[in-house]
This record gives sequence, C-alpha cells and structure tokens, in this order.
Amino acid sequence: MTEPNAEPVRPAPELAEDGPRFGGRPVHLRLLALAPALATEVMLRLLDRLPAYHALPPEQLRGEITRQVERGLRAFVEVLRTGVLPGEAELARIRESSARRADEGVPLESVVGAYHLGAQLCAARVLAEASPADLPDVALAQDRLLGYLRVVSCAVAAGYVQERQAALGDEQVSRQALLSRLLEGGDPRAAADRAGIRLPARYLVLSLAIGPHPDESRPGVNRSVVARRKLRRLRAELERRTDGVPLAALAADGGPVLLPDDSPDPAPDRAALTALLDRLARACGAELTAGTATAAPGEVADAVRLATEIRRVAEATGRGPGPHLLDDVLVDYQLSRPGPARDALAALLTPLAARPELLDTLRTFLTCGLDRRRTAATLQVHPNTVDYRLRRTADLTGLDAVRGPDLLTLRAALAAHEMRAQGLGERRARVC
Repeated sequence: MTEPNAEPVRPAPELAEDGPRFGGRPVHLRLLALAPALATEVMLRLLDRLPAYHALPPEQLRGEITRQVERGLRAFVEVLRTGVLPGEAELARIRESSARRADEGVPLESVVGAYHLGAQLCAARVLAEASPADLPDVALAQDRLLGYLRVVSCAVAAGYVQERQAALGDEQVSRQALLSRLLEGGDPRAAADRAGIRLPARYLVLSLAIGPHPDESRPGVNRSVVARRKLRRLRAELERRTDGVPLAALAADGGPVLLPDDSPDPAPDRAALTALLDRLARACGAELTAGTATAAPGEVADAVRLATEIRRVAEATGRGPGPHLLDDVLVDYQLSRPGPARDALAALLTPLAARPELLDTLRTFLTCGLDRRRTAATLQVHPNTVDYRLRRTADLTGLDAVRGPDLLTLRAALAAHEMRAQGLGERRARVC
C-alpha cells in the first residue's frame, strides 16, 4: 500500500483489541490476519493499474517494493487500532521512498496512487464484514483511514517534490553552463557532455524581444509577478514546441534563444518559425519580435550578435512583431554599418530635426506604400495635412517623396537616420 523502503519488515508486536469493531471483532485484527494475502493483491493491482511500476526491475518489485507494501499495511493496522497517525520516523521513510521513485522517473500520480490503491483494497475487505449495527465503527474506521491518507500523501508529495527540485536545479545549472559556453564561443562539447545533451548539427538562433503583457500596465497590479508569469508560460510553451533541448537566457524584455536544428536544410523554415512565434506569443500574452540566424554549435556566439542586430534593425525600421531574417533587412542592415556614406545619408534629414511631425509623416508615408489616405488614417490627420507635410519635407530637404529618383534616396536616408539614432553599428550589439 505504501512506497518502498529497503529496511526489513519486523514482526508486529501483539496488538490490543482497541479501535473500531465489526460484529464485535476488532477491525485491526481482521486486517492483520489478511495482511499477507492483501500484500500480494496490492502488488498485482499496482502493476495492473499503475503501469509506471513495470519499468522498475523485477528484483526491486519482489524485494523493496513488496517489503514496503507490507510495512504500509502494518502501519495502517496500527492507525486503526490506536487512532495515532504515523510519526516523524515513519513519515521520513515515506519521504525517502518517494524521493527514490522520483529519481527513477515514476510519475508523482503513480506514487500517490499506490498508497490510495492499497487503502482502497484494505477498506473493501474489512467493510464487507460490517453490518448496519456497526455504522459508528464504520465512521470511525473511515475517519482513521482518511487521516492516514492525508499525512501519508503529504509526505509522498514532499519527498517527491524535493527530489525533483534538486534534480531540476542540477539540470538547470548544467544547461546554463552549456548556454554560457555557446555564447562565449569555442568548443562546447565538454559542457554538452556534462549536461547530457547531444549537440545538434546547428542551432536556430533567436534574439527575442518580448513586449509587455497588458496586465503590466494595469493600476495596482504587481508588474514583477505579471512578468514572471509571462516568462514562465513562454518557457513552458517553448519546451512543448521544441524537438530536443532549447536553451534560453530570458529576462522580462527578451534574450537569446537557441533551438536545436538537425533538419537537412540549413536555411530557417520561415513558415514554421512564424507559427512557433505565434504560439509563443499567445501563450505568454505579449508581442514577440525575433532576429534570426543559424549556426553550427561552435559559431553560435557570432550568430547571436548577428541575430541581435537584425532584430534591432527590424525594430528601428518599424517592421513589427514576428521573425526577421537577414534577407528581410539587407539594405537597412548594410546602412547600419558606420561610415561616411551612412553619415551623409543621415545628414540629408537634418533639416527635419526640429520638425518631428514631418519626419514621422515621411516615415509613415513610406511604410504605408506611398498611400496618402492610409498614412492619414494611421496618423489620424486629414489627407491634406499629409500633403502639406510632404511638401514641407521636400522644401527643407530638396527631396520629394513622390518623385522616383528622390524616393530611393529618402528611403536610404531615413534608414540611415534611424540606425544612427539607435546607435546600431557603433558598437558590438549586446546579447539581449
């Protein structure tokens, strides 16, 4: 009925005839007489109803598990007799046993279920002998049974969770060590071996920016709690949706994510990547923007820097949430590189520095595909206002956004202006 403990079972001392009685006979004595047969039945039902126990070695089932079942039966007999719940020594043995099952990979529901299955069989055997006249004693027996299950279930859960937390802590440390090694550059094989992780052919590298959850701006709401919940949901969904072991160093506003990729095609699958980010965004309730690159494990450090710059370029040029590859931002990325040409292009818009509404209108007009009505709707102004602002821009810069030769120059000038304002290319992008 209970979980295993390697300690041998000793004969129970002679028990006094106390506790509930059915038909005048003490229930605990009846249960004690049935103990050998019940132990066998519990083991059979355990394997039949809780398949996780089939994974344990046969000798362990015949030895350790069986002995602990017998110990559990005797412990319950004592509870029936005296009404005294198991003491700390017995509960410590149960916690230790549950921790072993956690280490062996037996699910918690199976471990708890083993105790309840044994209790159910015991109750069925002894209650079959009760008559209507025994109702007060039936209630007493049920009360002691529930009390026993309460303290035992708590001990099982405590031992199991403590072991899993320790194991997860060790696993997380080894994963973070591997991630650190990958981000630093160099050979990550030793760190992967320590983490028990097989290195993939390549990693799909994401530089992820996480937008705020709507609850983060609600008055009276603890923003740190909301941010932790957002990250917890994102990580859980990432684990569910990834083949292999994803590695991530995420804060509330984002961070690098490495997804193992053994597909034959080294190019990212844009459709699959878009679907993944959509699912992650729905899970965490926030917009996600990602710069994307691929790299062999030994080249991840450079890929993270590239993905970060791609994302920052995409954000600076208003491309919006979703995945962004280098091919998506080729011109803007190149314009983010420092040099005299970029500085000269950015300088073309210097006359607009004191007129931010003109710069904003130009940016929106280009983003809206030169559609003045869409631009007006986006800015919530009249189309005539858009026309006026574009004329003033042309007067101040000498470049007309509706004239073909000037259009390309204005696009490049705006991109260079945005990149320089963001500080892109001035220094190595931070990993974020």
